[in-house]
Parts: sequence; C-alpha cells; structure tokens
Amino acid sequence: MNSAKTNCCCQRQLHLRTPVYCVDLNDESLRKKLKRGTGGSEEAELPPLSSEQESARDVKYSWKRLRAEGLNCDYTRIFSKSEADDIFLQLEKVLEYFSGEQTKVQVCGKWYDIPRRQVTYGDLGLTYTYSGVTLVPKPWLPVLEKIRDRVTQATGHTFNFVLINRYKDGSDHIGEHRDDEKELEPLSPIASVSFGACRDFVFRHCDTRGRSATRHLEPVKLLLVHGSLLMLNYPTNVYWYHSLPVRKKVLAPRVNLTFRNVLPPPKN
Repeated sequence: MNSAKTNCCCQRQLHLRTPVYCVDLNDESLRKKLKRGTGGSEEAELPPLSSEQESARDVKYSWKRLRAEGLNCDYTRIFSKSEADDIFLQLEKVLEYFSGEQTKVQVCGKWYDIPRRQVTYGDLGLTYTYSGVTLVPKPWLPVLEKIRDRVTQATGHTFNFVLINRYKDGSDHIGEHRDDEKELEPLSPIASVSFGACRDFVFRHCDTRGRSATRHLEPVKLLLVHGSLLMLNYPTNVYWYHSLPVRKKVLAPRVNLTFRNVLPPPKN
C-alpha cells in the first residue's frame, strides 16, 4: 500500500471524526477560574476531578489508528471538555517549571534557550538526560497521578515519569526530534496528553529529512486537541521524527504531558 495515501487517509479520518475541543480564553467563567486559581499566596486544596473520570474504565474509547511504514500510533480523546477545562486550570495553578540552566539545551556544541517552559515529575531516583541536560523529576502531584491513571485505564500501560511542556502561544514550539534516549525502557510506548490550545503535530520519516534525503514520503500531520491522548508505539521513534511547529495564529496556551517509562539508574 502506498505510504502517502495511507497517511492522508489517516489524517482525513482524524479531522472528520474527532471532536475538536480547545480552551476558549474568551470564556468569562474560565478566565475567572484561571484568575482565582493562579492568584494569591495561600495553598488551596485542588478540586477533585469529576465522577465521570472515576468511572473511566467503563468508557469505550473511539481510537483512530495512524499506520504507515514504521509508524504505529493511536489517538483518542480521554477527557470530556468540562474535565479537560478543570484539569487545565489545575495544571496552570500547581505546576512549577524549571528555571536557570535547566531551561537550556545543547545542539551541535552550542547552548540555546528552549522555546517553551518545561518540568518533569516522576518516581524517586529516576533521571532523564537529553540534549546535554540531565533532569531530575519532582514528586508526583495528585492531578498528575489522576491523568496518569486515566491513561492507564484507557491503554493498560503504566508509567513512572512525565515530561511536561508549556507553550504560551503559537510562537512556542519544539523542533523535529525522536524520543530515543538511553534511559527510556525499550519497546515501551510514550503517551502524550494535551490540554489547552489545539496545535498541529507533524511526523517526518528519517529517510526524508534534509539534503541527504534518500526517499520521498509525505509528512503525517495531526491536530492534537484539548483532552486528547496520542500513543506513540514502537517502532515509531525509530523511524519517525516529530515536531510541534510554530503557529503564529495560535494565541492561547497549551500544556502537553508525555508519560514515559524511564529505566532506574544502574546499581554500583
């Protein structure tokens, strides 16, 4: 089967059949909640997620399959709009992003500021290194555990680590890369959960990149919506790079959580 045709078919099904929910910052009630949630110095107790979330195991998810040569991904929406709105507000309130040297990456021997905010949470004793930076996860927060548990209920996979990126608007982005660090458990999927602004997500086959490209395969493009889950299954990260490109027309923030399985450090 022609890979490009398969890719286009997958994209059409995803755009036509998946409800598109995004955070609307013109929603006065949401803006008031966000203002209350981020203001003041007192630590307020997080509101519980809805009872609908607690019965997630009873939900039948409508999975969309992305299949091409070496590409194996599954996509669905695991939170209703109201749930996703509440979770987004909680994340905006409680996440504490890295600062200083942990906001830089090394590319070709030079250091650059990353064009987004970033933080990691996870099990005690784990570390994660990429682009010359070693990240130590902070302890799990209740809202992160609830998101992680929903992913587990939907997929059957468990995770011990999450990398979180916050994109303030469409100017924040992430370039083409593969999640193939040595700390990641081989064959384990990566679960990407999105809240906030809808953003384009682009896959590009490794043989089609740059001047040394040896083949022509069309990129696979997907719109990641508010409350959605994208599973990047093996061997996707072997053959396909992925990116979140600049989109100047996007004015609202987005928070993305990529749940992973990180190997424990070797014992001395």
